[in-house]
Amino acid sequence: MDTIHKIGRRKTAVARVYVSEGKGSIVVNKKDYKDYFTTPTLQYKIMQALNLTDNATAFDIKVNVFGGGVTGQAEAIRLAISRALVQLNEENRAILKPEGLLTRDSRMVERKKFGQKKARKKFQFSKR
Repeated sequence: MDTIHKIGRRKTAVARVYVSEGKGSIVVNKKDYKDYFTTPTLQYKIMQALNLTDNATAFDIKVNVFGGGVTGQAEAIRLAISRALVQLNEENRAILKPEGLLTRDSRMVERKKFGQKKARKKFQFSKR
């Protein structure tokens, strides 16, 4: 098996994932993923696709991720890993698709409007 390269995005985070055969190590920006993502929720998001397809110890994964916050980065990595697993074995699509792991979450932060404090704050009401 050759190395598989996939990209995942969420908000402004972009994750490049390189999947190859191995023992199950996951390295994010040259750190172990448990050191990079300290909360159990984020670690679960990283492992979700691997656990659903029973591939938690089958592959070594190297990740380069930048932009956004930690949650956006974790979800971008999850999308990229899911895409790589589908390329490896098309049967994984039937497992991952109902869980929503192959769908790119396109929600972005709305831009701030001029003359306003935030994006959705209303203009000052004046009867006259």
